[in-house]
Amino acid sequence: MKRFAIVTVCFVALGGVMFAPVVHAQDQKVIVTVNDDPITSYDIQQRINLWKLLGDPAARKEGARKRALNELIDDIAKINEAQKANIGPTQKDVDVRLKEVAKGLKTDEAGLTARLKKQGISMTSMRRYLAAQISFGRLLNGRYKVNLDVSEGDIKKRQSRYRAEIDQKINAQINKLEADPRRRAISVYQLMRIQFPIDGTITNELVNSRAIEVNNYLSRFNGCGNARKAASGIFNVQVGKKFDVDAATLPKPMRQAFDSRGAGKAVGPARYAKGLEAIAFCGSRKIVPPKIERPKDVAYPTADQVKNVLIQEKYEQIASKYGSQFRKGLLIEYRDPSFGP
Repeated sequence: MKRFAIVTVCFVALGGVMFAPVVHAQDQKVIVTVNDDPITSYDIQQRINLWKLLGDPAARKEGARKRALNELIDDIAKINEAQKANIGPTQKDVDVRLKEVAKGLKTDEAGLTARLKKQGISMTSMRRYLAAQISFGRLLNGRYKVNLDVSEGDIKKRQSRYRAEIDQKINAQINKLEADPRRRAISVYQLMRIQFPIDGTITNELVNSRAIEVNNYLSRFNGCGNARKAASGIFNVQVGKKFDVDAATLPKPMRQAFDSRGAGKAVGPARYAKGLEAIAFCGSRKIVPPKIERPKDVAYPTADQVKNVLIQEKYEQIASKYGSQFRKGLLIEYRDPSFGP
């Protein structure tokens, strides 16, 4: 919901700004002249940089340079129209508006100047932007008697829509995370190795003899708690520590043997590098990932933020309606055909 912060600043700019000629660098290409006043590629990039500073998504959209040029032409038209009606902003108007813009960006004039410089935006470009906004605002109020106010009902309706959209996105993200295969519940088997090493060269006779001892051990085994006691009288029995295994990773026959015999039993004998071993099944448990909780600090747009959005939308609709009328008295000459109307 970045746009809420954006429109707050943009609409703050509606109130009053300073007119100024289009700024350009001598080494930049002239794209358009408006009443012999040039708009260069430098000016276009300045406007895009300003959009970025204000968080305007227009800076990231396709065709941003052409939109920036059209906005610069419209700015000149608005300022000229306001001057003809003797309602153009003064230097003082701009100074006041700059303070408001700085406040909207949670800084002061010095901080705003530093941020403009960091983004590669000249103060002249900023003042021209504000001049056009205040000029158009005065034209709407004075000439066209346009009311930009919005009703409480519209604000509440839009707030409800935004809340529903935010909730929908949150729920979709939670459902996606919950559906991740890595979050599946798993059965964990606790096992223990009981090993019966064979000293010297391993022969069939020694294996068979040791297997009898393993079976004798298994007949005494009645739980992992008495694993050492069951080895009483049997030479060199190594009782290992308990360890956990994801049941899904066990060989199917082994798992079936554990399930059929139940916890507290052991299976074997089986060969290992140094002799024979039995595997004791000590028990099992299920691990279920905790349910993903909905965030408790969801930031919904405030009524003031929604009001600014609605006013900005209304402003843009009106600007589209009247903007072309202001251009009629301008001499616009495109020097670069790729930017043509």
